[in-house]
Formats: sequence, structure tokens, C-alpha cells
Amino acid sequence: MAVYFDHRIEAPESSDVPFQLSWHPALPVLAVASSSPASGGNVDLYLQQGEYVESCHTERPHQPAVLRWHPIKPVLAVGWENGDVVLLTHPSGDQPVLPSTHTAGITLLEWSSSGSRLVTGDQTGVLAVWKVDARGRLQGNHLVKHEYGNPITCCIFRPALPGDDVAKLARASVSGDETALDMFSWKGAPLKMGPQEGLAFYVSTADGKVHSVDEHCKTATLLSVEGSIKTLLYLDKRETLAVITETLMLSQYTLLPAGGAQEFMKVKLSGKSGQKVDIIWTENSLLITATGEQFIRLWDLERDDNYILSLDETLGFERGEMINCVSFCAGKEILAAGTSHGRIAMWRMVVQPGSSRGDSKAQWKLQTPTEVHGNVTQLQWGSSLNLLAVNNSNTVVILSEHVMSADFSQQVAAVQLTPTQLSITQFTSGLHVALQSDIHIKGVCVTKDSVTVWNGKQVTVYELSGTVLRNTGSFLCDSHVVAVYEENLYTVEPSRVQIRTPQGTVKQLLTFSKAEGNPVLLHVCQSYLAVGTDAAHIRVFDLSRRDAKAHCSAKNLADQISNLGALRSVKCNANGSQVSILISQVNGRPDHKVYFYDVEMDTVTHFDFFTGRPSSGISPQDENEKQQMQGAELSGRCPVSHFWDESEPRLFVCETVPISSESSSSSYLDMVDVSVVTLFCTQEHGLLLQDCYPKPPGLQALLALAVPYYYFSCKPGETDPGFTEAPSAPHQTQPARAPPAQVPHMVSRRALRDFVGLENCEKATRDAMLNFSFYLTIGDMDEAFKSIKLIKSKAVWENMARMCVKTRRLDVARVCLGNMGNARAAKALKEAEAEPEPEARVAMLAIQLGILEDAEKLYKSCQRYDLLNSFYQAYGRWQEALETAESRDRTHLRTTYYNYAKYLESMGDKSLALAYYEKSDTHRVEVPRMLQDDTTSLEIYVNKMKDKNIYKWWAQYLESQSDLDSALRFYESAQDYLSLVRVHCYMGNIQKASEIANNTGDRAASYHLARHYEGHDDIKQAVHFYTRAQAYNNAIRLCKENGLDDQLMNLALLSNPEDMMEAACYYEEKATHMDRAVALYHKAGYVSKALELAFSTQQFSALQLIAEDLNENSDPALLARCSDFFITHSQYEKSVELLVAAKKYYEALELCVSQNLTITEDLATRMTVTDSKDLSEEARKELMEKIADCCMRQGNYHLATKKYTQAGNKLKAMRALLKSGDTEKIVFFANVCRQKELFIMAANYLQSLDWQKDPEILKTIIGFYTKGRAPDLLAGFYEACAQVEIDDYQNYEKALDALTEAAKCLSKAKDSSSGQQELRLADLRHKITLIKKFVHIRRLYAEDAGDAVRLCESLSEEPDINPAVRVGDVLGFLIDHYCQQSNYQAAHRKVEEFNKASPSESIRHYISPESLQALHKTGLSLDRADRRHSSKEEDEVEEDLNE
Repeated sequence: MAVYFDHRIEAPESSDVPFQLSWHPALPVLAVASSSPASGGNVDLYLQQGEYVESCHTERPHQPAVLRWHPIKPVLAVGWENGDVVLLTHPSGDQPVLPSTHTAGITLLEWSSSGSRLVTGDQTGVLAVWKVDARGRLQGNHLVKHEYGNPITCCIFRPALPGDDVAKLARASVSGDETALDMFSWKGAPLKMGPQEGLAFYVSTADGKVHSVDEHCKTATLLSVEGSIKTLLYLDKRETLAVITETLMLSQYTLLPAGGAQEFMKVKLSGKSGQKVDIIWTENSLLITATGEQFIRLWDLERDDNYILSLDETLGFERGEMINCVSFCAGKEILAAGTSHGRIAMWRMVVQPGSSRGDSKAQWKLQTPTEVHGNVTQLQWGSSLNLLAVNNSNTVVILSEHVMSADFSQQVAAVQLTPTQLSITQFTSGLHVALQSDIHIKGVCVTKDSVTVWNGKQVTVYELSGTVLRNTGSFLCDSHVVAVYEENLYTVEPSRVQIRTPQGTVKQLLTFSKAEGNPVLLHVCQSYLAVGTDAAHIRVFDLSRRDAKAHCSAKNLADQISNLGALRSVKCNANGSQVSILISQVNGRPDHKVYFYDVEMDTVTHFDFFTGRPSSGISPQDENEKQQMQGAELSGRCPVSHFWDESEPRLFVCETVPISSESSSSSYLDMVDVSVVTLFCTQEHGLLLQDCYPKPPGLQALLALAVPYYYFSCKPGETDPGFTEAPSAPHQTQPARAPPAQVPHMVSRRALRDFVGLENCEKATRDAMLNFSFYLTIGDMDEAFKSIKLIKSKAVWENMARMCVKTRRLDVARVCLGNMGNARAAKALKEAEAEPEPEARVAMLAIQLGILEDAEKLYKSCQRYDLLNSFYQAYGRWQEALETAESRDRTHLRTTYYNYAKYLESMGDKSLALAYYEKSDTHRVEVPRMLQDDTTSLEIYVNKMKDKNIYKWWAQYLESQSDLDSALRFYESAQDYLSLVRVHCYMGNIQKASEIANNTGDRAASYHLARHYEGHDDIKQAVHFYTRAQAYNNAIRLCKENGLDDQLMNLALLSNPEDMMEAACYYEEKATHMDRAVALYHKAGYVSKALELAFSTQQFSALQLIAEDLNENSDPALLARCSDFFITHSQYEKSVELLVAAKKYYEALELCVSQNLTITEDLATRMTVTDSKDLSEEARKELMEKIADCCMRQGNYHLATKKYTQAGNKLKAMRALLKSGDTEKIVFFANVCRQKELFIMAANYLQSLDWQKDPEILKTIIGFYTKGRAPDLLAGFYEACAQVEIDDYQNYEKALDALTEAAKCLSKAKDSSSGQQELRLADLRHKITLIKKFVHIRRLYAEDAGDAVRLCESLSEEPDINPAVRVGDVLGFLIDHYCQQSNYQAAHRKVEEFNKASPSESIRHYISPESLQALHKTGLSLDRADRRHSSKEEDEVEEDLNE
């Protein structure tokens, strides 16, 4: 909670009425312009508290028109009505005047973002741009001067483009970007670091035009609108320009890269006509206007949204109060508005969790107004201190925000109400008084007998005596912090702490060295004083003696804490052993840790609220404690205040807020998510979390911790449970001013978790409870029980049981319940042990102790929504129970509806109960029961629902009332045919009952009617309706009793096996229909009995039917008997199946062989024994081989292969596959088996195929011979390949390669044939030699034909050439040569030589077509075959002529 101190400016008596204000953007310097029609105008400067700066007064006979501060330097530009522009410098008072440029009144002054440019404009449209140096001094004449012909109205500088990011450029350079690399080198332009100053700007004129001026001061018209322009706005995120005219017409333009502007939105802003309009613009794109109405309007240009903020009369505003002006503080996010009744309305922006700033009106919270009197015409936030200057038409008031001071000590609390008023509460006596001071209170310190206040310049001490506050001393002192112990006051000044009397007399000085710094923080607890300095040193002094003595040496925290900027707060505990410290980091942000300095051990530890964990040096806690800390949700928080208990040195409390809120220390008081964390701090056990207590709504800041209470400042009127106020005296202060008649309560206290219900206990019980809580926290149960074993109070034990809910110590809770004598709770807790979740068990304890809120949270945390639903129901919270069931516990949704309906019925709300009975789907029974006493309503409900079950219930009710006709009607509507037949039979309408039973086929109705006919000896009808009711046993019984044999068979076949067996026995005994008996025995599953009876009675047709149902599960002897029967009757296939079913596989196989029966896949599978109990493994393999042999004889090679494989004889399996000719399966089988013999067999088979045309087969053959390790066979295959190449293609090169591979393979083969392999290898090498010669000759021919011919002649004379090189190829080569040389005689000789060497072949196959044609032209016959062919043709011609 904050208050605003108001300081009126100390204006000189000669000053006139102020009309314009201007704050420096950073410095606390305010410029005020005032005017008088008689004397002209003047401009004065004032400091933070309104102090007048005499040296900076400027006065002229003209009126000041515009004030504008330099953005950085203390230089104020003042524009006058005569066209002069003065630069007023603070604090020197220098007033240089710009060279005469303007001749008319100044309308515009605007600085660039860094202050290097100043733009001036006047009423005649003259605009000038001036250059200013870094010290704010003018440099020469204007840079440029433009004349636009109309008054200049507005100017706005365009922000510069962001500079180059050095980190991004570095990464790009490393990755190889040459452009980025050049930017780092000296070749290019200097690298721009960070944002640059934007020198381009836009200027508007009264005729509605906007002109752009670039960095070189060149101007161009950008756009034009209707009317005079009032405001220019630049939206940086969208890079758009917004223009507002005097008629409140808003236009938005997109700035084009080429320099133009394109309008994309135009809207008329709402406002009261004829009134002065105040328009402001915020950084988050909010446009705020005040037009003299009771509200202000806000337009969110980024989201295209708008809304209004109104004044609230409940906060002190009056009806009809108008808002004249507005101003927004970005640093505090506060919107201030001045009203016509002299009030300052302030709205604080509150960010809700999960939302962003500026989303809706709900984020603006209106604060209590500040009174300044008069009519507020102008206000402005300014300086880095966020000061607010208010012009109320008479003077100027400077408002500075101050967090309300508060203090608590020795059961006395003081809270600031206004800048000069305190609310004093004495809890021991219940006294509540107010203190009105003569000074602005910036700090307060209380003891049980005194109240001390100060404002940084003066200290005043008041003595609290009974109901009277008496001023006992007041003295001047520049100390901004004061501490009090007994009769001593402690103030600070540079390098020392002063110990004073209440009248200000210095009794003792506590000096600090230069290294230790200046004391800035003081805190007293019991008899110990903790001092913190601006050099981050702390010292503790013992005040228990006459003079203060050092309790420890100075501790430099900067050596212990990294990133330490400054100390924020220092507090010591009751025995001076521990000091807690809050700090600010180097960047100025609050640290999220609380540091603890152990005076005796000289160590520093901490508790980190960002992680929710203490420092690593602290002793570890047990698992239960870890779970507790995790459940407390302490992570992501920051401490804002901290306190030690006044009497218990171990107990520490800290107030924390979420990390996102720690920067605004004054606004966290209004937050909901504030936690009060209590810790135990000891040397032995370190920091132990005792409790995490959410701040209750309505309370504000934590003031102190004094067992058994927390003390909070609160909003006015907040009640304090358990506090009884004493009657207030009529005069409460002397000689202070009389306070208001009613002083609001500003302090509220809440009991600690461990002391709920024990607030008024004696000190011994209080100490015992503290020890119990401490030992329970560290997990030492023995010491915990020792500390409370002597306590007999049930209230204490109940309170400790309540503590067990927070600590989740059910073992301790059982002991507490036992001492309480609460057997019911103990029993419930024992039953809850069956629940798997610990939270659910603790929740049951909470329920038994009446802590319903904790129970609810526990059930939710463990997601036991079924138990939560039951909990809501038990406590009558039906709406929450229904919501839980509908969203989380749908398993028990109908049960919840039913229970709620029962509750409503008990409460007499039958109409709503009826609806929930329907939702629970129990209305068919429950609604008739509920309405049975109200038959009229029940009948209406029955007719309305049209439900069969309800119809039936109502019909039964009518039947009980002997209204049979109506009952029949409702039975028919319910389709209850049994009841219809029953009632008709009762009424004697047998024919109608029969029609109903026949038409509907209802079994129950048919059975009832059959019993009725049987009772009246109508056997035929009884059997009929028993059959329709499927009560076949009753029908069979009647047929046997009455000799109805024909119907008996049909009924038995429809009935169950027992009835079939009974009927079959009946036929067998009568010996008249033995075929029926056999069929029934068979149908009933008694096959052996059926077969025996069939054999004995020679019923072969029935026997054949029975045999079809036999399988391997039947009796083997029976199967064999049936098989013999089928063999006798030449039904061999059926006999084989029965033999297989009987597991007589050999007999079945012999029968197949003898009778030439085809063995199918299914039969072979059934004959393949898989169970080793039937046959041994050897016998099983033998059987499968016989099956395979039989399949081979029958030509079923694939099945034979399968059975050979199952028998393990892969060789025979391959032979069977080879007979099948299935190449694909042969290759697959060989690859799977991977046996040498099989590879060789498969390769031999593949050679029989057309491998010359299929390269895949060729590769497979080579691969199989290689895998089969048969190099001799592979060599033979290569020889065959070579011969094919020679014979078919005359390709001796490939043949040579093949023979070479054959030689390699043959050389690897083992010789087992006594030298045959050597001979074969020698012959192979001879062939290779001959082929090589011939290949060489053919290649040589292109280079040296003569030499090649000579070599070929010699080759033709080689002995045994023909197997290797065909004679025809050699001689054909020579013939081709001689024909090319036209030596036909030599060619003819070679032809004759070929004919002698190969008389059966023709030379045509060996010579080229050209040579053949040339030889024909010579008339020479090529061979004998030609001559024979020629003579044969002549003979044929002669025969044709003779015919």
C-alpha cells in the first residue's frame, strides 16, 4: 500500500498563475511556465520537493509558448511568442538565445532521441533544424530552414533502424559469410554498434499536410488530411504513422520504402465537442484521451480494440466529476487523471496470470484518489523518480509515491494511513489510537512504550501512556533510517551509527572504517542491533549492557555472495546468532535468495526461492520433507520481506511473490499469489521448511512474526479474528491534532499453523508446541514426543493432529488421536490405509478433524476425484459433487445423480428429484415408489413417460386393485405378454390367450398357457405350447406318457442331449424304432452306444452316417472296427481316414499303396506325427520317408520333397525337386540347405537349362559349384562356356577368359584319379596357348598383316589344333586376307585345304560375306556341298520339265 507525499512548489511571490509544466526525462527538475497579461511571462525550475532554483529564473515581456527538455542534458528549450528560443541550463542558469530565425510565435520545439538535433517551428510555417553538441551547446547557425506557409503543429522523429548485432555477425563470419566478415575488417564502413540516433522526422502543418525531412534535411510532402493536425504518432512495431486532427479523426498510414505513405485505416474518435482534448500515447500502443467527461477513452491501436475507464463513487469520487487531463507513467504502469474537483485518479495496470498487458479493461485497477484541491488542468509524470506534477490552476503540486510505513514490536503495531497519520494498535490491551504528526512520515519504529517517526530530516518521539500519545522529543537529523531499543534511538550518518536519547542527544558513536562503508540499514531484535552498510558489510552489536558492544567482527558479504550489488534489508534473530539478508544484484534486480549469516560459525548459507531449495551446504532432509517442499510450490519466487520471531531465535518468516512481480515492490501488496514461508534455522540442521502459508485475501504486507501469530497490514475494515478492541478514549493524542472520529483498523493477525486453537495458551505449552514442530520438521520423533508427553490438554493434541495434516505424518496423527480419545477418527484413519495414495489417507484425517479445505486440496492433488465426489456429497455440497462427477468422475456419475435425487426427495423437492432419478436411469423403480401415495401424479407421469417398465409397474398396481381391464391395457402397452396371458387365463379367455401366445411367440406366455392346457388334460395343445416355449423336456414327458412316438422324435432332436438320451432309451426299450434310437444316441454324443446298436441291428446306412463324425478324439478300437467295416464294403478312402484317426499310420499307408489311393496334402499332414508319445523319432522319420516314397511313385514331387525334408533326408528331397523341374524351388532349397551335394546336384540340373541365354542361371551355376567345393566340375562348366563362345559366337577372347578360369579352378582341385587331373590341366593349358596365339594374330593383323598371316600359316600347321581353335576359323582368317588382296588362287587353295580337313562342314560359316561374294564371282566352287547342291537343283529342273 502506498501514499503520495504532496510538495507545493516554493514559487516566488512575484510569480503568476502557472499554465505549463515540463519534467526533465531523467533528472528531478521541473520547469513551470507562468504568465500575466500585464508583466508578460516567466519560466522557473523546481527540484524534487518543490525547492525553487533561483539561478534558473528567466523572464520576458512576452508569453512563453513551448517548453521542451533536452533528453539527456539539463538544458531546457523555451519558445516565446515573439519567436525567440532560449536554452536555459540547470543549475548554472545560462540562457543563450538562438540566432534570430523566427519572427512569429514559436509553436514547435522538438529534440532528437539523443539531443544532437533541435527542431523549431513558428506560426508562419518557418521550420529550422539546429545542431547541438554532446554538452547541449548550440553549434553555429541553423543547418536548414524550410518555409511551409502554414503554422507548424507537430513533429515526431522516426526511430533509427537497429544497429548490427555483433554476436550474429560473428556467428555468420565463422560460418563463412564473407559479407559479415568484411563488416569486421577495415575495408568497409565502420561497424555500427547498438541503436543509432534517428535524424529523420515528420512535421505537420495547420492545413493538414505532413512533410518528411530526411537525415540530410531534405523535405518532401508525405500525405495530406482534412483539417488541422493535432498529434502525430509513430507505431514502431508496425512501422506506421498515425495522424489525429483537431476534429479527432484518426488515420493510420503504412510508410512505404520508396518514401510515400498509404492509408489503411480511418476512424472518428469519440469525444465531447467544444472541450479541450488531452491526448497521450504509451509505448504499448495505447492511445488515451480525456475530453472533459466522467471517463477516459483508451484505444489499443495494435489490437484494434477500445474501451473506457470510469470513476468509482465508492472510492471517494463525486457524481458529475469531470476528467480534464491524463498522464501515463511507464515505469510504474500507472495512468493518472486530473479531475475538476481537485482529485487525482490513478489506475494501476494489473497483469492477470496467463494474460498479456493491455488485453482488457479488467487489467486497470482504480486506486484511492489523492486530494490536491482546485481544478486540475494539467499533470505530467517525469524524471527517473517517477514524480507527478499537478497544476490545479493556482499552484503546482509535486506528488512522490511512498510505500506506507509500518512497524511491529512488543505487541504494538503502527501502520501509516496518510502522509501524516498513523494507526496505532496495542494488542495486549486492545487499545487502538491514531497519531497525527506535523511532518510527512517516511519511517516509523515502535516499542511497547513509544512511537518514533521521521522524514529524513527530523525525528519525533511519542510516548504511549495508556490511551494517550505524548510528544517526548523532536530533533533534526538527516538519517533516513532509525532504530529504537528501550530508551535509545539509533540513527545513521556517514561512517557511523549514533546512539541518541529521545531528545536527540548523542550518547555513543559506533564507527565504521572506510572499507566497511557507511551504515544504511538498521534492525533491532531483543537486545541485538544489526547494521548493514553500502559497502555490503554487516555488523552485529550487543545492546544489553550500558554501552553497545560489538557482538562480532564486520563481515564482508561481497566475498561470500557473487553478483552482489547492494544490501536491501538486514534482520537479526532474538539471540544474535543469525542475520538474514536480502540483496539486489549488480543489475539492480532483487535477488531470489535469502542469505543467512551464522555469527558464531562465520558462514553464509542461503535459501533459493527460484528453485525452492536451500543451499547445497545445508544438511539433507528426509524424503518426506522433500515431498513437502515440492508440494509447497516455492519455485519461481522472490523474497520481498523477512522477519525473525521476537522471542524464538530459530523461527524465520519470509514473504515471497512470483519472479515476474518482484520488480514492482509497491504493487505486490495487491497481488493474490503471495506466500508466507516459515523456516527453522539452526546450526545443526541448517534451513528446514516449516510451513508455506498463502496470504489470505484482504491482507496486505507481512509486518512481523510473534508466536503464535503472523501480523499483517490490512485494508481498512478488515476484521481480525480473536482480537477484542478496548473502548477507545475520547481524546487519544496529546498534544497531536485530533484524529478523525473513526480510525480504521490497519493490522490483522493470523495464527500459525501449529497454533490454531491454541492462541491463548500459556508459555510452557507454546514452547512445547514449538519444540514439537521443530523436531517433527527434522524427523526426530522421539524428541518430538518427549517435548509434549506431559501435555494433557485435548486441545493441544487436536492441534498437533491438525499439524499432521500439513506435515502428512500419519504415524504421529495416530498417537494424537489416541490421546484425544477420538475413536471414530482413529477407525476411519485405519480404514483409509487401504487407499494407495498417501494424500488420500491424509485427506481422511483432515476430514475427521474438520479441515475440509485441506481435504479437498489433497483429494485434488492425488486426482482421487471419486473420493472427492463422495466428500462433496457427505457435506451436502451437491453442486460441486455434480460438477466433479460430470467432468472428472464419470464412473460414478449415475450414482451421484441417484444420491442427489434421494437427497432432494428427503428435502421434499420431488419435481427436481424426479429429474435426477431420470438422469440416474433409476426412474422406472424410484419414481413410482416416490409417487405411490399420489396416484394422480403417478398416473400422469406414467402416461407422460411412455416407458414399458413403468407401464408394467402401473399395470401390476391396477391388477392389485382388481382393475383387470385397465391392467390388461397397460400390460399390452408394456408388451408384457406373460401377464396378458396370465390375466386372460384367470378371466377364462383361453382363446385370446392362445392368440397372444401364437402371435407373439413369447416363451414365458407359451409356457404358462401350456401348463394351463396340461392342467385341463388338453395334451395336444400342451405339447404345442411347450414346444413354442422351448420347454422340450416337458413336451417329451407328455409324449412318452401318452404314446406320441412320432412327435417324440422331433422334440428330442430339438432338445438337449439328456432329453435325446432319454428318448433313445425309450425307443430301445420298445424295440420298435431302432433306427431312431441309433440316430438319437448319435445326436446326443453317445457314438459308441450308437455304433454298438447299429452293428447289432445291422443298420449300415446309420453306421455310415456315424462314421462321418468320427475323428482322432474317438475311441481307437471303435475307429478300427469302423475301418474294417468300410474295407469290407470297398470304401477305402474312408477307411484310410479312420485308420489315420486311429493313429494306425502304417496300415493306412499300406492301404494307400495297395489300392493306389492318392495321398493328399491334408492326409499327409495328418499322418505326420508330431507327438513323440505315439512314435519314436526313428519310426516317425521312417514313416515320413515311406509317405514321401509313395508320393514319388504317384508323381507328387513337391509333397515328396516336403516329407523327405521333414524326415531329414535332404538328398532325396532334392532329387524329388529335380524331378519336379521347379527351378525356382530348386535354387531356393539348395540355398537354404547349404550342403555340398545339393549345391552340385542343383548346378548339374541348371546346366541342363538354357543357361546361355539367362545370365542369372549362369551366375547361379558358378555360385553353386563354388559353394559345393567342386572345382573340377566348375572347370568343366567353364570349358563348356568357352566352347559355346567359340562355336556360337567365334568370340575367342571370352573363351580365353573362361578357359583361364577353368585352369584356375582345376589347379585348386585335389587329384584323386592318379594323374588324370594333371593330364587334363596340361591339355587345358595347351588349348589356352593356342587360343592366345590366335587372339594375338587377329589383333596383330590391323598393325602388320603380313606378319599376322605368317603366324596364322604356322598356326594352321600345328598338330591337334582343332579342339582348341577351329580349323575353319584359322583358314577362314587366311581366306579373308587373300580375298582382300585379290589373291583368289591362294584363297582357293585354302578352301580346298579346309574341305580336306573338314569334309562335313562348309567354309561359308567361317569367312566374311564380302569374301564369299568375291569367290562366287571367280566362278570357283567353294566346297563339295555346293557342288552337290548345284547338281540337285539341276535334277529338280529336269523333273519339272519332264512333267
